[in-house]
Amino acid sequence: MMPFLLNTSESMYKVRVVAVKDQSQIIFKKLQELGVLHVEESSELTPLDREKIEAEKNKITKALNIFDDILSNLSAPQTVLITKDILGKSIDDVISETQRIYQSISSLTVKYDHIKKEYDDLQRMGSFLDALAKIINLPLKDLQYSGNYIFSNVVLASEESQKVFQERAGHLLFKYVVAPAGEAAVSFFMVAASEHKKEIETLIKDLGLTILKIPVSDMLLAEFINQNDQILRQHRSEMEILKKEIQKKIQEDIETIALFREALSTEFERFSVLQQASEARYVTLIEGWIPEKDLQFVTDGLNEAAAYAYIESKKPSITDEPPTKLKNPTGIKPFEVIVKLFSLPKYGDWDPTPSVAYFFAFFFGLMLNDMVYAAGLLLIARFFLDKLVEDPDSEGTQLFRKVLYISGSAALVLGIISGTYLGDFFQMFFGIELKSVALFEAVQQQLADPISFIVLALIIGLIHLNIAHILGMLKGVKEKDWGIVISKIGLFLVQIFGIPFIFKAMLNISIFPLSNAMYSLFMYPMFLGLILIIAGAFIQMGALGAVFWIFDLTGILGDVMSYSRLAGVGLATFYLASSFNLLSDWVASTVKAIIPGMAGAVFAFIIGVLLLLLFHVFNLFLSSLAAFIHSLRLCFVEFLLKFYEGGGREYSPFHLKVRKEITVGKKS
Repeated sequence: MMPFLLNTSESMYKVRVVAVKDQSQIIFKKLQELGVLHVEESSELTPLDREKIEAEKNKITKALNIFDDILSNLSAPQTVLITKDILGKSIDDVISETQRIYQSISSLTVKYDHIKKEYDDLQRMGSFLDALAKIINLPLKDLQYSGNYIFSNVVLASEESQKVFQERAGHLLFKYVVAPAGEAAVSFFMVAASEHKKEIETLIKDLGLTILKIPVSDMLLAEFINQNDQILRQHRSEMEILKKEIQKKIQEDIETIALFREALSTEFERFSVLQQASEARYVTLIEGWIPEKDLQFVTDGLNEAAAYAYIESKKPSITDEPPTKLKNPTGIKPFEVIVKLFSLPKYGDWDPTPSVAYFFAFFFGLMLNDMVYAAGLLLIARFFLDKLVEDPDSEGTQLFRKVLYISGSAALVLGIISGTYLGDFFQMFFGIELKSVALFEAVQQQLADPISFIVLALIIGLIHLNIAHILGMLKGVKEKDWGIVISKIGLFLVQIFGIPFIFKAMLNISIFPLSNAMYSLFMYPMFLGLILIIAGAFIQMGALGAVFWIFDLTGILGDVMSYSRLAGVGLATFYLASSFNLLSDWVASTVKAIIPGMAGAVFAFIIGVLLLLLFHVFNLFLSSLAAFIHSLRLCFVEFLLKFYEGGGREYSPFHLKVRKEITVGKKS
């Protein structure tokens, strides 16, 4: 297929690497360094030292968990500049150093956790007893007393369960005091005869209530609350000191922690691949997929690394399902991330990235269509996108940034052509008409008039849809699905001859400069198209085609009308911007009228500028989001569904990750 509309993925070869057992580690490290083998689970030979691999993985996992425990104490994520060599130490050395680092801070973390638990318990106890202290002020020992004649307890319950308890045991109680405990909970103090203790405690247990553990003391409850607050403040102070000490200890070894964690992560990935490999008695087998262009590169690299290695490669068979690696030119490649949002193409199927790239960028530009908004979007993509994503260095983020660059540039060009700068900013504040700042007045007039803009959008939709239907017909030819081919031919005949015929017959509008007699002849190919659509539906669906053919006919109308969203979003962007200009000017004028003199003029100017900035930033985000979402919808629903299925597996090579900056830790 023509590469400017559709592309194909890279050719893949199935590769089997067989090496002497003693050199398996060298082979794995070399494959990880080459970074082009998509590893699959071997299916013919027995597993390679699975128990040993599992033991090594468990050892690495424990070390990684230790690092995660250490890094969880960081107050915020931190980027660490790596200046040392990640590959310089053995795994045993790294794990030994891991234990040393952990032991250096474990005593502090254990002490911190102990104080934290005491703090939480005291805080919880205080919150439950605080409201109760305002009602009764007994000694603590009387709040939880058990004697020969009476006993007492403080119980925590939900409001509902407290009511149930009171209904069932109220007649057994000498004293019963209820106080709120927060979050739809209450605490209550009760005194009852010791002979009913077992019955009452059984009821408490059945209702799921909690008896608070009150310290035994002669101290009054109010005094305990005050003392508890002092203890809590002391604990908070101790925890802050310990936290600072822990942070200081971590900072002393932060580069080593980040370095070793990266090394262990790399080794963990390598051992995960080892588990997918299998071996015979004396050899190791690795299977996977390699792009055809990298085959010689891998062969040379493995032969150089290991003296006893054999590489077998072959093209995929009919039953194989190779992963898909897309190959698009630099300007189109970023839009692979858009296609992946829909679905990756299967290996050997068409890649629609080129056509999606053109239309997505054009649709986005047509809907945003403002020079200043487009420039703002480009600045956001350049300077602020990294702060909005979890991994700014990932390939997906970089491709998405380029999508915004390209789509924003399209909006920038269209904004300059149509003379749109923050809506009608120049006309509102400087009296300069839009056509005066437009590069092409005809384009400005076309996009400024709602009716002409809608007509343009529908024409664009008709073109876009028919490209999709042509591709669908070509796919039907390729797959020998003649029902689709016949149906698409009928659809084209109905459009080519039916639309002009209907416009002439019903609206007396001549699309082509032809005589009435010629328009009358259009009726025959139009009816032929209808017959072909019905026949195609019967071939594809059998008897159901008698009903479903109508949807092929009505669907084209609904699909074309869907493109009116291009005009809707584009005009909404312009009119919102214009409304914000008007609103800002009105507020500034009102302020100027209220506050006379130079002070009023200055204050009105500041208010007006601030409102313009706030409103237009809001409209920038709103319009950019709307343009992005509706461009996706037109490309996915109206275009790709006509000919594209997807369902492919992503090519994910086993490779060595080398990063100079690593973000470690998490918010506590």
